Amino acid sequence: MAAPLLEKLSESLGSPEPAVRLILSILIGYPFALLYRWVLFYQPASVIHLFHTFSGLALAAFNFGSQLYHSVICVFVQFLMLRLMGRTVTTVLCSFTFQMVYLLLGYYYTATDEYDIKWTMPHCVLTLKLIGLSFDYYDGGKEPSQLSAEQKIGALPSVPSLLEVFGFSYFYGGFLVGPQFTLRSYQRLVGRELTDCPGKPPNSLLPAMKRFSLGFLCLAIYAIFSPSYPDSYYLTDEYEAQPFWYRCVFILLWGKVILYKYVSCWVIAEGVCILTGLGYNGVVDGKHQWDACANMKVWLFETTPLFGGTIASFNINTNAWAARHVFKRLKFLGNKTLSHVATLLFLTIWHGLHSGYILCFSMEFFIITVERQVQALVRDSPLLTKLANSHLYPLIYVVQQFIHWLFMGYPLVPFCLFAYDKWLKVYSSVYFCGHVFFLVAYLIMPFLRKTLVPKKDRSEKKHD
Repeated sequence: MAAPLLEKLSESLGSPEPAVRLILSILIGYPFALLYRWVLFYQPASVIHLFHTFSGLALAAFNFGSQLYHSVICVFVQFLMLRLMGRTVTTVLCSFTFQMVYLLLGYYYTATDEYDIKWTMPHCVLTLKLIGLSFDYYDGGKEPSQLSAEQKIGALPSVPSLLEVFGFSYFYGGFLVGPQFTLRSYQRLVGRELTDCPGKPPNSLLPAMKRFSLGFLCLAIYAIFSPSYPDSYYLTDEYEAQPFWYRCVFILLWGKVILYKYVSCWVIAEGVCILTGLGYNGVVDGKHQWDACANMKVWLFETTPLFGGTIASFNINTNAWAARHVFKRLKFLGNKTLSHVATLLFLTIWHGLHSGYILCFSMEFFIITVERQVQALVRDSPLLTKLANSHLYPLIYVVQQFIHWLFMGYPLVPFCLFAYDKWLKVYSSVYFCGHVFFLVAYLIMPFLRKTLVPKKDRSEKKHD
């Protein structure tokens, strides 16, 4: 009975059935959260763990059927590693290796040239969660003086129970699309600590509904405009026949629209976390904060003219996870650039095995490098600083935004088209303009610094 209804719903919405199932599953998190608040909030921890486990498994079964066994295996193996191997580096390495290899094998055996919603989609979220769990358990065995502030927050003082690990892994607010959160945060949720009213359900209904409304608005924008900017249009003769300027503008608008697919899911899912209390983040300036599970800074995302600003506003929890568990733990390399490259390489592999991911993240590194050089040039040049603070800035801002979104869409082309022959065809049609633009910018930067920055400032900068 449910299948025909879903088929009709997907047909009326013009969306694939797996996408409709995914959105419905994220939305079901809201009644689950209300049930937790109204019925289960004061129940023993074991009852809450069971509720989270079976509700998450139900969502997995609804979306992926019997393939939910993949997540069950990985969660159970992770628990065994914690129990049997203890707080050792070996545990962390084995966890990292097992979870990543399992995920990559999943990618290998299920990969197609299209974006498909299959069991590997939530499994990549679970992979980070379980690897992070091993790090946090390892950190719990260290002296507090050896831990950073972030590590102290996530460190586990004791080994978790099997039921606790399953409840944490399948929590309906983060199982399908994130956000990332620590087991310690989950324990505080179950222990009724994450609330603005001690011992009572949090007053989070309004903050949750705000995020739901914003997420629904983003979903509506994507649903309305995405049919006009399909990925498939890139591969048509019609696109190739368009003028160069049209092809570039299409990349700009397509890149902006395609990201709403991710923004909407993350913001709606964040609302579920806020409703349960998991999003509670303490008090700042006398106001209760509900952004502990924020995966998007939507206002920054919409207004920043900087590539770095967009990255800082997008998929925040995953970026924070990578910074905490990869970038900062590579401190022993003694080179931030090398740590940055290694972190991007990890994220590339974590996303999948397609060549498009490699190109996308390598371009991200290059674009951010050039942008930082430009920012330093503007800061150190009196002429450019004066221009940036002049009445011409609104015009400069418009030009910045055009360049920003054109070259945000540009690396997204291989990210979304995956295959080498597809993204190469698109880049050839626009004469590799993004590659040329940033390569030229990188090459002329020393000349511009020599021309626009006073010699004294250049020598001081070099000395620093």
